[in-house]
Amino acid sequence: MYILGENIHIISDKVKEALAAKNARFFQELAVKQVEAGASALDLNLGPRKKDGEEVFPWIVETVEAVVDVPLSFDTTNLLGIEAGLKKISKAQPIINSTSAEPERLEKVPLVAKKYDTRLIALTMGASGIPVAADERVNIALEKLIPRMMEIDFPMQNLIIDPLVLTVSGCQEYCPQLIEAVRTLQYAWDPPPVISVGLSNVSNAVPHENRPLINRVCCAMLMGVGLNMLIADPLDKVLKETIHIIETRDDSTPVGRLYLKIADRISAMEEPAIDDVDLSDPEQVAIWKTIQILLNKVIYADSYLQQ
Repeated sequence: MYILGENIHIISDKVKEALAAKNARFFQELAVKQVEAGASALDLNLGPRKKDGEEVFPWIVETVEAVVDVPLSFDTTNLLGIEAGLKKISKAQPIINSTSAEPERLEKVPLVAKKYDTRLIALTMGASGIPVAADERVNIALEKLIPRMMEIDFPMQNLIIDPLVLTVSGCQEYCPQLIEAVRTLQYAWDPPPVISVGLSNVSNAVPHENRPLINRVCCAMLMGVGLNMLIADPLDKVLKETIHIIETRDDSTPVGRLYLKIADRISAMEEPAIDDVDLSDPEQVAIWKTIQILLNKVIYADSYLQQ
């Protein structure tokens, strides 16, 4: 699994404070921790930075590249800031995160990605927002995103399609559609585009203690339909263990066997069944309840594990 480490994110108060103080050591230590934990690349989400983006993005590039060699992903809507940062890249091929199918973004961002030879994450979202149905998301990729890349002769191996993860808290009907979008996008082009998602989005607005479990179960489902790239927390050891279990088909533990069964059922276009679960094991019961939430079988509530 190719993991883009998500921890340098402006939503974190510590990141906000460190950025305001230009605390290079903070960002360097966080970058090294993520790479040592297995991050294949680092996502840099510093917000739009409309006033100082052309100063901040070069600074963060120089700061982080001083201690790690992995690709850096510019997660912002500030195109001038992205360009300023790209000019300072001296190591691995960077990533722009992201464009969408909105006309202005689709006109400008791919051209910058081509100019600087970056990979480009493209969201299946148009001017009217994120469609619910899987086929609508796939159609955005087929009818807008990929044709634009072909129009400008953008290297297709540098294109990454993101069919968009939304939270189970208020948007759980999107979850089964996301699975089918990832499944279908594997056949959208030849060769198929790389597919990536922002995994942690599935548990946004969920109580902190429940987020890792929801992320893990969602990850197992998406791996069942071929996902092999995601933006996630590489410091989440249990998530990484779950990924390892599915990748190596490690059935040495009961919980591991359940995660394998989840991935296999989804791969076969089946739903996980109650017979797959040892109901005497509280951990497996919690996983089963999470499956029901993610498949939109049970209405999500913050207390769903206690119900």
